[in-house]
Amino acid sequence: MNDIIIGIDLGTTNSEVAIVENGNVSVISDAGKKILPSFVGVDDNNEILVGETARNQQLIYPERTIKSIKRLMGQNSHVVMAGQHYSPQEISAIILKRLKAIAEAHVGQAISKAVITVPAYFSDAQRQATREAGEIAGLDVVRMINEPTAAALVYGAGQDDAKRMLVYDLGGGTFDVSVVNVQSGVVEVLSSHGDNHLGGDDFDQLIVDHIRDHLRQQPGIEIDEHSKAMARITRAAEQAKRLLSDEPYVQIEEEYLLDHQGAPIHLSLELARSTYEDMIADHINATMDATHIALKGARMTASDIDEIILVGGSTRTPCIRQRLFDEFGFEPHGEVDPDLCVAMGAAMQAAMINGQNIGTVLVDVTPYTYGTSAIGYLDGQPYPYQYVPIIHKNSVLPTRKSEAFMTHQDSQREVKVRIFQGEDPDALNNIEIGEFLIEDLLDVPAGNIITLTLDLDLNGILHVSAREKASGKEKAITINNAISRFETEALSTAKQRIGDLFGENDDAAAEESAAAIAARQLIKKAESWLDNVSAEDKEDMVDLIEAITDGLERGDDAGLREAVERLNDILYYLES
Repeated sequence: MNDIIIGIDLGTTNSEVAIVENGNVSVISDAGKKILPSFVGVDDNNEILVGETARNQQLIYPERTIKSIKRLMGQNSHVVMAGQHYSPQEISAIILKRLKAIAEAHVGQAISKAVITVPAYFSDAQRQATREAGEIAGLDVVRMINEPTAAALVYGAGQDDAKRMLVYDLGGGTFDVSVVNVQSGVVEVLSSHGDNHLGGDDFDQLIVDHIRDHLRQQPGIEIDEHSKAMARITRAAEQAKRLLSDEPYVQIEEEYLLDHQGAPIHLSLELARSTYEDMIADHINATMDATHIALKGARMTASDIDEIILVGGSTRTPCIRQRLFDEFGFEPHGEVDPDLCVAMGAAMQAAMINGQNIGTVLVDVTPYTYGTSAIGYLDGQPYPYQYVPIIHKNSVLPTRKSEAFMTHQDSQREVKVRIFQGEDPDALNNIEIGEFLIEDLLDVPAGNIITLTLDLDLNGILHVSAREKASGKEKAITINNAISRFETEALSTAKQRIGDLFGENDDAAAEESAAAIAARQLIKKAESWLDNVSAEDKEDMVDLIEAITDGLERGDDAGLREAVERLNDILYYLES
């Protein structure tokens, strides 16, 4: 009997877990709800909160609650929750552990494997961070697939007639659009485009700014200084956005929002749908520009598209449906809940990997071009960093491409290989995602041939190898992006730490407090900064590192806490 593989949509605003049972795909409910808000918090008793309870807590204790962590995935950053610092991978792992537990309660057995969806335009670093979050949560991520592709699987299942679909995916934090061909059970992604920082959160922020401007009409009020009031305003903005999908007007009411000079301040503001749609017009225009880029990538025009699929809760905004109707001349599909279809598609992919016959085959593409730099010409002039694309955007996954390069100096004994992601002819304007050095090359005249091979797997992880043709000497690396990648020890520490939060890791020999683990992690982070700070900061940091080490050895919780807070403050200043 095969292990159960679940499908997970790890979303910016909401997350879901789905499974295929007896040939039917379903999103698993928890206490009657299929959607788990992507909120994580710690309560007064230091118990972990995930989902609706964490979302409710944010109004009272915003400093104890984290939301929209997906927007930080792949970044070398941290968030602070209840005074403790966490990586984006750790917060995402907490959400994944909750989804895993929901699925295990449903099937009545342990689950260790999952397919997780990611935005089509997620970078290599963001995909690797997602994989690490799964590992911290105790999940083997057997496959990552693009969110629009997952949605297309749901709509394409069982279709024999050839159809060209446009998948318009506007979620809480990201936007993707894909052109997909479906025929005889084969779902083929032809092109993708998008923006990793465009979504419903940005719509919410525009309403928040509108409310803030309204409150500032009262002299002396600076709402930004009141974190609890801002949390209430943010929640009110989210609710107003949702209501405006069905109503032409909404009344935003928050009593006793804050106290100003001894008098209570109340919020009462009417917002019209037309005003809201004017606010978000530039964002909608950006999605339509991306849509036309995707069409161009597939060598199609709007008239070539047979169906439009809407994915993500933000697509409920009426003006989006209207813009798509104006562009394509027909109504988008809406039979499947736009909040659930991505998780359903992930479960279908999981079932296929597990050998279940559901009658659909997936062909996915890369949304980026990958290549290297070489001596060449740019704008007609000699230039040492000309971009040489090797794997082109919209190539079918998995893909493997090679290019031959030649040394340009006699007796050149080494070559530095730099790998970039992007479309600009100037390599330095693209994103450098990795580099390595090939050394001890043959002592031969210029023109020594080096073959560079790029191999992009089904999860969008890039494998690079370079080979000296004459000698066979080869060097290979897997680019998971050094900025985001956890070292093995840090990954184990994160697993231990998150397990502690959930009351796991009961083996006394291995047990260590979350605070101690966080302190040791902080020391390592601080040590990595020591060569890049002023002499004054370095002296302060070394003293604090010693104080933390002493506090750990003596079990001095009070002294440890003070030193950790001071070192955190210094690192926060350095990173800001």
